[in-house]
This record gives sequence, structure tokens and C-alpha cells, in this order.
Amino acid sequence: MSRTSAGILYQCLSTVTANASYKYSVCMKKLSDHSVKIFDRHGQKRNEISLPGNCVGMDWDKDGDTLAIITDKSSTIFLWDAITNKTSQVDSGMRDAMSFLLWSRVGALLAVGTTKGNLLIYNRQTSRKISVLGKHTKRITCGCWSIENLLALGGEDKMITISNQEGDTIRQTSISSEPSDMQFSVMKTDERVPTRESTVSVVVGKKTLFLFNLNDPDNPIDLKFQQPYGNIVSYKWYGDGYIMIGFSQGCFVVISTHIREIGQEVFQAHNHKDHLSSIAISQSLNKAASCGDNCIKIHDLADMREMYAIINLDDENKDQMAWTDDGQLLAVSTRRGSLHVFLTKLPILGDACSTRIAYLTSLLEVTIANHVESELPVTVSVEVEPSFVAIGVYHLAVGMNNRAWFYALGENNVKKLKDVEYLGTVASMHLNSDYAAALFEGKVQLHMIESEGLDAQEERETRLFPADDDKYRILCHALTSDFLIYGTDTGVIHYFFIEDWQYVNEYRHSVSVRKVFPDPNGTRMAFIDDKSDGFVYYPVNDRVFEIPDFSPTIKGILWENWPMDKGVFVAFDDDKVYTYVFHKDTIQGSRIILAGGTEVPYSHKPLLLYNGELTCQTPSGKTNSIYLSTHRFLGNLKDFGPDMLRQMLTQTLMLKRFSEAWEICSLLNDQSCWNELAKACLHHMEVDFAIRVYRTSGNAGMVMSLEQVKGIEDHNLLAGHLAMFTNDFNLAQDLYLASSCPIAALEMRKDLQHWDKALQLAKHLAPDQIPFISKEYAVQLEFMGDYVNALAHYEKGITGNSKYQEHDEVCLAGVAQMSIRMGDVRRGVNQAIKHPSRLLKRDCGAILENMKQFSEAAQLYEKGQYYDKAASVYIRCKNWAKVGELLPQVSSPKIHLQYAKAKEADGRYTEAVIAYEHAKQWDSVIRLYLDHLNNPEKAVDIVRETQSLEGAKMVARFFLRLGDYGSAIQFLVMSKCNNEAFTLAQQHNKMEIYADIISSENATNEDYQSIALYFEAEKKHFQAGKFFLLCGQYGRALRHFLQSPSTEDNLAMEMAIETVGRAKDEALTNQLIDYLMGEGDGMPQDAKYLFRLYMALKQHREAARTAIIIAREEQCSGNYRNARDVLFSMYSELKTQKIKISSEMATNLMILHSYILVKIHVKRGDHMKGARMLIRVANNISKFPSHIVPILTSAVIECHRAGLKNSAFSFAAMLMRPEYRSKIDPKYKKKIETMVRRRDTSEIEEPTTACPYCAFQLPECELLCPSCKNNLPYCIATGRHMVRDDWTVCPHCDFPALYTEFKSLLQTENVCPMCSERINTVDLKKINDCTEYLKLEDEDQ
Repeated sequence: MSRTSAGILYQCLSTVTANASYKYSVCMKKLSDHSVKIFDRHGQKRNEISLPGNCVGMDWDKDGDTLAIITDKSSTIFLWDAITNKTSQVDSGMRDAMSFLLWSRVGALLAVGTTKGNLLIYNRQTSRKISVLGKHTKRITCGCWSIENLLALGGEDKMITISNQEGDTIRQTSISSEPSDMQFSVMKTDERVPTRESTVSVVVGKKTLFLFNLNDPDNPIDLKFQQPYGNIVSYKWYGDGYIMIGFSQGCFVVISTHIREIGQEVFQAHNHKDHLSSIAISQSLNKAASCGDNCIKIHDLADMREMYAIINLDDENKDQMAWTDDGQLLAVSTRRGSLHVFLTKLPILGDACSTRIAYLTSLLEVTIANHVESELPVTVSVEVEPSFVAIGVYHLAVGMNNRAWFYALGENNVKKLKDVEYLGTVASMHLNSDYAAALFEGKVQLHMIESEGLDAQEERETRLFPADDDKYRILCHALTSDFLIYGTDTGVIHYFFIEDWQYVNEYRHSVSVRKVFPDPNGTRMAFIDDKSDGFVYYPVNDRVFEIPDFSPTIKGILWENWPMDKGVFVAFDDDKVYTYVFHKDTIQGSRIILAGGTEVPYSHKPLLLYNGELTCQTPSGKTNSIYLSTHRFLGNLKDFGPDMLRQMLTQTLMLKRFSEAWEICSLLNDQSCWNELAKACLHHMEVDFAIRVYRTSGNAGMVMSLEQVKGIEDHNLLAGHLAMFTNDFNLAQDLYLASSCPIAALEMRKDLQHWDKALQLAKHLAPDQIPFISKEYAVQLEFMGDYVNALAHYEKGITGNSKYQEHDEVCLAGVAQMSIRMGDVRRGVNQAIKHPSRLLKRDCGAILENMKQFSEAAQLYEKGQYYDKAASVYIRCKNWAKVGELLPQVSSPKIHLQYAKAKEADGRYTEAVIAYEHAKQWDSVIRLYLDHLNNPEKAVDIVRETQSLEGAKMVARFFLRLGDYGSAIQFLVMSKCNNEAFTLAQQHNKMEIYADIISSENATNEDYQSIALYFEAEKKHFQAGKFFLLCGQYGRALRHFLQSPSTEDNLAMEMAIETVGRAKDEALTNQLIDYLMGEGDGMPQDAKYLFRLYMALKQHREAARTAIIIAREEQCSGNYRNARDVLFSMYSELKTQKIKISSEMATNLMILHSYILVKIHVKRGDHMKGARMLIRVANNISKFPSHIVPILTSAVIECHRAGLKNSAFSFAAMLMRPEYRSKIDPKYKKKIETMVRRRDTSEIEEPTTACPYCAFQLPECELLCPSCKNNLPYCIATGRHMVRDDWTVCPHCDFPALYTEFKSLLQTENVCPMCSERINTVDLKKINDCTEYLKLEDEDQ
């Protein structure tokens, strides 16, 4: 920034020519020092020109090399040369003071105007001066040149003149006020063709914009604007005929000059509150700026509504603003004498080495950063504005033209090492740890950055490529840690190995190589050729792979620096980054795929790629990180839905990121995703990971297959196996053939049944396999209907070796079949007859039968012992004699039927009957026996056996003719002619016979009702009730059953109970109960009928109470087994119905069952068990009133036998009571009396076992646990309580028993002591967990 005391009158910026070193800003001070000071862009003063007066005008020529200056006190034009830094003077020859000057935009012409309206055109190249007097009548104040070198001028005389480069006036027009700010441009039209600048625009009176079209001079356009806008401060043309106009009140508008839109505001913005002092447009940046109110506001021309930037300044009044042509600098002058120069666009210079980047952050400042390793950025101040930057492991290089400055990078500081001059302008430079390589004018100089100073290494300090005798130009180069790589205009890529200081590799491309981009190790290299095609060169095997879908606009390529993604690289242009992956090891070989594209913000230059993060340099001298769209999976996967996860899975598989793919598959948990991952692993030959995936997805077959091949070292053989697993069989074959085991290709084709390809392979790989493959191929061709080739291959398949007899037989069979199909019947039949196979004879017979060759077909069927087929074909030939011969071996009923019909037609009935029987045509057999052979007995037997309806009708008619009505009725019912049978029975008083027959058949209710009504009329109540019950008329059935006379078995009462049980009718139930209770005649029926009634009605609680009463009556009568059976049946029913069983019923059943067990144990000689059960019975002797004395006597005797003397004495003493003593059997009386007199209190102690509930030890016959107070389940074999570890149940009644005791009992007794069902020992199962049974016992209790 430069400041003057009184303010800047003029300021001008210029972009100089390429060979100049600097760009300049010029400012001039007021009269106090009469000088022009020239500064460079860094604010450094470069020159000061003294003037004889005040500067009234200055301008740079079109190249920015010459600055012209005029003053108010001199007619001399001052010219300062920027290249030589010298000032020269040109005498204008004008007598009046100069007021205006302007350089031509396309030539070396300088126009100078004077205060009296005269004009001078000066040609700097030729020094020719053209003076034009009276161009205007007053001071020339403004003007402009067109690109056609037309000069427009305006003056205080309110005239505009258009002149050519000779000064001749072409057009002129008058205006309403003084002109200012004149510009040449092109008005917007409908045509898209370029047109010459034909429109002059000028501000008139600071209020209107005057447009003068040279092609239409008679119709100038005068644009007026709204009064609140204020005066026009400045305006600029841009784009396709648009004008931006700034107004003093702070707003600016955009208008279009199209004739249909002219006068309309396209855009309007009030950018500044108080005032606007200037506007500027940079076409190269596509930006517009306005200044005012102590700030600068910058808009994007593409979208004027978008505010690109706001620059706030100190409280100074802005005056003028201008942009350099390249848009790099924006200068703003103030009325207080300040000049602000802003850097709006930096040259995008940057380089990367590994994860470290260096980039230009200011014109004289380079920043070094390593975001990956989180190093703090280091800023390096450089001496010149660099045109290239290079970064190495330990060094930084910057330079311009033919010089480079090198800096050493320390841990905490940066130290300048040296500067190097090269033999030409450096186009690019690369560094590694020790060397620098600079490209200039088709050559590369490789030299050490820091010389070691050792004589032995002088030859390795520097080298120039190419050598003098090489006639090529180097177009591009790169430097890795080990190699210098460069490409030439002849299309050759050279690898120079620095360690050995010699060439190690060379690749010749078809066209010149424009750019090279090696990966960090130099083992892969991408390059772009002169056709803008991209390739990857793999120097290890000298192979080149074309990059697919490579855009011709690609500017560069970056390789991934993340060590796990070695094959990933990106190619970028101005708008987009394309992600590519180089897959080195796939089953299809090495290849490159396009993974996707990512949009790049405007003017971003990629510098570094690390794990999907692209670091870019921006025009503002900063870096910005962009995440590639192909690496979206690096975020938190749980935040995404299934659709997005599937897209990410595709990305991970493309990038060979299998660990991330595994995580995505785990989240999706979809079989198709696992399969996709596994297939990708196979494609990339990642066998171990594929095994892991298939194991997770449950594909055991693939796991086993991959385990078998994973140890194979032969790359092609392993790839062949994997290609086969992915169903790419052609690729698998190629890989197998290229492997150490080419026979695997043949085995694969055989397994796939690709016999044609297998044959081709066998010719070279295994000729001995040809016969066997030919046979399989022939089978396939036969199936496809290609019989000609099938025959040829069957014949080729015959080996003639007895070792392969079975194979040859198959081929001969094929020859036979194909010969027949081809029409060579004789050969085929002879071959088939000779062949030992029955199946072949059958198949050839079938072929011949289809060909209508019946005689040969039947012959082969017969030879093959297919007698049914042979007989069938002989029948078609009408060869009955042959059919008769084969009939004993024929099993087909159809053939027998055809033969039987033929014999019946001949009157040979006996043979016909036999044939009909074989054909199972029983109706025909019955017909012949009745009508022709007079054998009704045989006919009746067949009808009974076959249940033939038609046969039964024929037999019924036969017996009807004989007058045997009973038999006729029977066969009529059998033939479902129930109405005829009923009528016949009614007519001939055979209803009992009919009733017996019909009751065993599935007759209709109408049939049953007819019989019931008949018996009702005959007063046969039992039969009437029976058939009323069958037809569902329960009321009438019950009435007849109750009217039936009593019989010994009282069947009528049982039927009455069944009727009420089926009817489920309360009235009928009450009617029967009243009958059973004797309500009508005062004679109650046996209680067992009431019990059965309750059971039939499923009124189980009432049935239980009745059962207890019945059992008690049976006990009183001494019928203890009957009583036990009644209680058992009721107990089982209640248990089935899940109804709680009363303790009284359970106790009575237990006591009665204990009494039953006494006889079983005494019979088996087990007196101890018998005695224990008798003790239990005797303790409940009141339950056995009819047999008190016999039971007590048995208890005394058994206890005495078992050694239970004290218990025997107790029961003997009870028998000595007066009421029992006289009833003792005389046999035992004396012995019992002696026992009482001589008391023996010895007693064998009863063993103890564990309670099944609480494991408390208690006597084994005790059924109440004193510890847990539970009633214990008892064993139906011994009467003891159950234990957990010896538990079983009866397979029929489900009552528990001790497993060992029950099994022992079944050795002598093969029935259950409870339910009396037969039991096989093998059906008895020991139960290890009896918890469920104990729960059931708890519920029952």
C-alpha cells in the first residue's frame, strides 16, 4: 500500500508480458512534487518520474511494457519502458495543452487529445505522428479504441466522433450534455456468430447512458434511469451484451442491450447504504466488485444474487477501483491518498511428497503441512513469486524462469540452502530425499540437493538427460525414492535407477507420453499420452493397462497414499475427480475399473489422496478436504438405511475393502449380500476371507471346496478353480491350460458334461479318455435327437478291451438303438438280440413299436422277457396263438381281458373265465358262472370276496328265481338295493333277516326308520328301539327299550343308557333316572346302571359318587375285585377328564388294590410283601365287613411266616375277641391261641426309602411323609411308596410302579396288577425325571 499527502489523482494496473519479472501499479501525486511513482505488486517502489507539471493522463500500452504520461504544462509525451526501466520523451508538436491520451488495444498507436479539441495519433513502432486539427471544437475529455482500431472521442463540445487509425472521421453525432466514460462494445443480438465492436457507449451528463450503433447511426439509444439512483458513477460491459451500471446513491443495475430487452433491468441491488464510488468486472474470474461505504462487495457474475465476498476497509472515502486483466489483483484508491491492492487470485502452485504437501499461500509465502500425521503447518517466506513448487522428504524447492531456491526442512525451522540456475526455463521439478530433477526445454537435469563433497561421488552428483546422442525431447518426468522416470516425444518411458546410476527399464508407447504419475513406490505408473488416453504401466512384467472411460479433459492423476489401498488412484479435471482401482490379482488377471466420480468445487486443484480424503488447493491459498463419493462407507455405518448400505457394499467391493464390506453385510444380514461379498473375494483370489464369509453364511459346500484348494501355490491353477466356482468356465479352462495341471480343464468339462469341449481337450491332454468321453457325448446327442452323430460317437466309444466290457456294452447298446432309429432295422435287431441286456431289448422294442415294426418289436420284447409288452404287440398283430403261449407269463389285466373276450366269443367259457379272473373282471366271471357254467356257489364266493355290486345284483336275481328269499335279500342289500330288499322281506316275513343284514351295513336313516316302524307295528320293542336309535329318534327308542321285557343280560337297559347318552336331552335323562330309581313301580334298578348312565352323560362327579357307593356295596358283599375295578375305571376316567379325584376314592382304591396284591405276592411266595399289604388291609378291616375273621387270620399267618411276630400277635389278640373267636377256622384256631398265650414281640424292622418329594427317609410301605405332609404315590406292583430313581409307569393305565419290582413281577405275571392289560417287558421304560408325575399327583390330591 502506498499513501500520498493529498490523494491519488490517477491509478493504473497492468499485466506485463511473459518475459518481465514484475507487475506494476502506478500512482501520481499532486502539484507539490510533480512526479509519478511506480510500485511493484508487493508495494515496493521501483521508479519515480519527475514531471514539468501536473499529470493529467497516463495509460499502459496493450502489452503492459510502456507507460505514457502527459502533463498540463508541457507538450511532451513521457514514455517509461518497464523492461529497461528507462524514460523517453516524444514531442507531440501541439501548441495547446494536452487533456487526454489512450493506447490502442491491438496496436502500437497512441491517441492524444488537447484542450482545444485537436488530436495526435502517434505510432510507437514507426514513430509516425498524425495530427488532426479541429477534431472537436472544445477540450477532448474521453475516448476509446475498438479492436478494429477505430477511435471514438468525446469532448466538451457535446459531440462524439468516430475516426479510423489515420484520423479520418467516419461518424459523428451530437449529444445533450458533456460525455464521459466512453467504451466500445457489441450489443446483444439473436445471432451467435461473432460480430465486430459496432456500438459506442458513453455517459451523458452523468444521468443517461447513450448507445451509438455505427451500423444504425440514425437511431441512437438514450437510456435514462430512476431519479433515486443518483448519478452514473461507472459502468462496465460484460458477457453477451450485458452492462453493469453503478450509481452514486449506492445501487447498481444490470441491463441487457438486446433490442427486445433494452431498457429493462435484469438485476438490481442496493449494495451500499450511502454512496457507491466505483465498480469493476473481472472476466477471467467471472466476478464483479462495487466499492462504497468503506467496503467492497464482490458478486459472482453467474448468479448476481450470490455475494462472493465482502471486504471491509478503514474509514476512508473510496475513489476508484480496477482489476488486472488476469483477475489476480484488485486495486482501490481513496481520496485520502491510499492505494489498497488486494490479491484476489493466487497462482495455484502446490506439490506433495508422501502425506506432506507444500502450497502457495501468498505471492511470497509457501506453507508446508502434513494433516495426516497431524504436524503443525510451517510457513516459508520466499524471495520471488514462484512459478513452480516442489516438496521432498527433507527439502522444499521454489523457482521461476531458470532459477530454483532450495530450503532444508528442519524439525522446528526452515533453512535456505542454495539457489541453482538451469540451462533453460524450468517447466516442472520433483524432489526425493537426496536428489532434485528439473525439466526444462525437453531435458531433465538430475542433481543432488546437498552435495556430499566426496570425490568418489562426483559423477553421481548431477546428470543431464537425454545424452547428447539421443535425439528425443523429454515431455514429462517424475522422481520417486528410487527411480527417475520420464516420458519422451517418441513415446518411450525410461526408468533410471538412482542407486545403480543406470537405466533399468524402458517401455515404448505408440505416441508421445505427455504426463507420468508413479505411485509412491514407483511399482505402478499412470501416464497420459498425446491422444489424451490414460494408461497404467506395470514395470515388473512390462504390461500396460488402458484406463477405461478416461476423459480427454483429465489434467492429472493422484495415487492413494493410504498403505492399505495401494491400487486406488484418481484422475481429475476442472470439474470432477474419477476414482479408479487397479486390481493386480484377480482370476481374470490384472485390470482397472472405474469406481465412481466426485464433483470438485470450482478452481480446486487436488494435491493429496489419503484413505478417500482428497486434499485440494484453492485459489485463496488455502486447502480444502473433499471426501470421495466412492468412500462414503468410511462414516458411521449405523446412520444409513438398507438402500444406502447396499450402495456402499458395492463401493467397498470395487475398492477391495473387504473388512468394511464385512461390517456392512453384518448390518444388512441378507444372504444375497453375503453371497456378493463371497463372490468378490473369489474374484480377487482372497480365499481365506471367502472361506470366512461362506462359513458365516452357512454354505458348507463352498467352505469345504475352498479348504481343499487354498494351499495351491500355482497362481493359474488356483485362479482356475476359483473361476470354476464362479461359473466362468471358459476362463477357468484357459487358466487350467496355462497352469501346471492342464488336465484339470478336461476334468472340469467332464464334470460339467460339456462333452464336445472335453473331446477337443482330450485329443491333446488324454487320448486314452476319448472312448469314454465319446460314449457320454453320444448319450447327450441321442437325448438331443442328433442320432447320426450319436451313432458315430457310440462307435468311436467301443474300446474292444475286455477290461472295459461294461463300457463297450453300453456303446454297443447305443449302436443298436441308433441303427434302428436311422432305419437300419436288421443291424439294430441283431445287435440287440446278441446283447445281454434285457433293458436294451425293451428300449429297442419300444422304438420299433413306434416305427410300426410290430413283428420285430414283439420278438425283442419276448427275448427280453417282457411278456406283457410282447403279448400286447402280438394282439395288435392278431397273433392269438402267440398270445396264448405267453399268457401264463403275462400279468397285465388288460391283455387277459382282451384274450378273455376273444375266448368267450368262441364259446370257450372255461378258458374265458380263467382269463377274466386274471383280468380281475369279476362281474364277467360271475356272469359266466351263473349263465353258462351253472356254478352259483363259485359266483356267491366271488361276490362275498370282491363285494361287487353288479355281481351281487346278478346273484340276488338268481336266488330270487330259485325262491331263496333270505339269500336274495342278503345280496340285494349288498348291491345297495335296500328298497327292493325291504319290500321282499316285508312280503315274505323275512324282516329279522333284513334287519340283521342292514344293521351291519352303512344304511340311510330312512332304511332304519322303515325297519323300526315295522317292528313297532309287530310289538317287538327291543328291535324297534334299536332301529329308532340308529335313525336318531331317541325318544321313541327309549320308550321301546323301557317297554322291553327284562332278560338275564338286561341288554335293553344298556341300550336305553346308550340312547340317553347320545341324545343329551334333559327330559329323556330325567325319564331314565326316574325309571332306574323306581319312581314309577317302586322297584329301583341296580345302581350299576345309574353309574353307567352318568358315565354315558359324562357327568363324572356324579358317576364318581355313584362308583364309591357301588364299590362300598361290592365290598360289603365281599366282591373286592369288582369294587376295585369300579373305582379304577372311575379313577382313570376322572384322570383323563382332568377332574380332581377325591381323597376317599383314592384311599379306597389304594386299600382294595393292596388287598388284591396280597394274593399275587403270596402266590409268588413273597410272604414279606404279602404280610405288609395284609397289615395295611387289617389296619382298615372295617372296609371288609364280610371277611373280617378270614383277613385277620391270613394276616396272623403271613406275618408269622415273614417274621413279623409282634404284628402277628396283635392281630391274633384281636381274633380272640368273643365276636371273632367262634368264627376262626378250626385248622388255625389252636395255633392262634398258642400264639396269644406265648407272646413273641420280635419284629423285623421295615426298610426305609426316600420320599420322592423331599428325600426324607421313611418306611417303604408308608404312604404319608411326616416331613413334607404329602400323600405319596404308591407302586401298583408292591404297594410301597415310589422313589425317584426307580420310576416307571404302566404303558396302558399310566399308574406308577417301581421299575425293578414291576419288571420282576412281569417275569411270572404278564398283566398289569391294576388294569389287567397284557404288558411285554420290553415296553417298560425307566423314567429318569419323574417331576411331571409328581406334579400330577399333587393336582390329584
